[in-house]
Amino acid sequence: MVVKHQKKSGKRSGTHGWGRNKHRNSGSRGGYGMAGTGKKADNKKPSIWATEYFGKHGFVCQTAKTINAITLRDVEDKLPAWMANKQAKEEAGTIVLNLKELGYDKLLGTGKITRKIKITIAKSTASAAEKIKKAGGELVNK
Repeated sequence: MVVKHQKKSGKRSGTHGWGRNKHRNSGSRGGYGMAGTGKKADNKKPSIWATEYFGKHGFVCQTAKTINAITLRDVEDKLPAWMANKQAKEEAGTIVLNLKELGYDKLLGTGKITRKIKITIAKSTASAAEKIKKAGGELVNK
């Protein structure tokens, strides 16, 4: 019986063993790190899965906090509704408004204010403070 063999020179071109054009990067071993750890359906799942194996790990940027800001234009528009809900009150001709209790962190100077208002908030821009003082109001930063 005659057995047909493939020529040996065709199988492994280049150097012996690993070859020349394959097995250079992580693709030949299935990925970087611990890639392929127990991902086949018929294999036993490794005990490393009980730990935090999957998902993102590492540092969290502390500077990327979301600031809930409101403009003077929005304050002027929402003031009648806040007065009706008793979230803002009027004392001696001045409207007293605590934006910190309403969930706002910063007051921006876009728009104009026409009433005398005393606003309490954590942060504000210089233009917002100037416009409130110009209208005869007061800005308290707490």
